[in-house]
Amino acid sequence: MSLAIDLASWVLLLAGSVFLIIGGIGLIRMPDFYTRLHPAGLTDTMAAGLILLGLALQGGLSITTLKLLLILVFLFFTSPTSSHATARAALAAGLKPMLDHDGDRSAAPPEK
Repeated sequence: MSLAIDLASWVLLLAGSVFLIIGGIGLIRMPDFYTRLHPAGLTDTMAAGLILLGLALQGGLSITTLKLLLILVFLFFTSPTSSHATARAALAAGLKPMLDHDGDRSAAPPEK
């Protein structure tokens, strides 16, 4: 049973690490502030959640696991809220989203 818990824990830890790396690449590749908020929010929620679940499995039934799960619940509520508040504050400060004005139709749906 201990081997199965260790394997599940390592799978969760590795998956969280992969999400962190992909989110970091997404932050670099996105062109403006608003599109960068998306990978930042997803990375914060999903990767941290997977890592915390993996650590909770390693902790077993203890007060440490309870604390890790409380951190996880706190993250699930605060991360999307903070991303939303950051986007609203940027919009209120006058930061406009980058729009396609150069006539590039590659993002447009195909015409019939």
